[in-house]
Amino acid sequence: MIETERLLLRPFIEKDAADVFEYLREPAVNCFASMKLDSLAEAKEEMKKRAGETEYYFAIVLKETGKVIGEIEAYPERGEPHDTSSPLDTFSPCWMLNEAYQGKGYAYEAAHAFFDYLFHDKGARRIYAYTEDYNLPSQHLCKRLGMRREGLFMEFISFVNNPDGSPRYENTVQYAILKKEWL
Repeated sequence: MIETERLLLRPFIEKDAADVFEYLREPAVNCFASMKLDSLAEAKEEMKKRAGETEYYFAIVLKETGKVIGEIEAYPERGEPHDTSSPLDTFSPCWMLNEAYQGKGYAYEAAHAFFDYLFHDKGARRIYAYTEDYNLPSQHLCKRLGMRREGLFMEFISFVNNPDGSPRYENTVQYAILKKEWL
């Protein structure tokens, strides 16, 4: 568990289902479209799966009320993906916050604590993040975390389809920060 002034980052538990369903019944950005939940029953099943993720996947919880307002996760990757002997020292976090709790500094508070955890406890050397070019709040968060913009990938990936069924490709911005920059 990671604790901040107002938040707890902790593993998911089954009773989180209603709170998670609240923000995953209509994901705010397309990159989370595949995580969409259609019912509370589906959310309960999802919480059973997530309950086993205790090291890299956390619920973002308000300390004062115990309400789950979002999530943050990242798993170790090799800095050189084609070299199986290279260390697992690179992370690409994904964060999502219930829209009702955005604009209050919770995303920054959670991400800052999570980055600290990855750099100090999990041996991260480099953290990078992708965000859609239209997701300005996420880009602002990356900058606030001290990440530098590394590139813009045009029509990089598709998460949803156009009305005619063809893939809708999105422009993606990449940000990153090294441990030596974080310190």
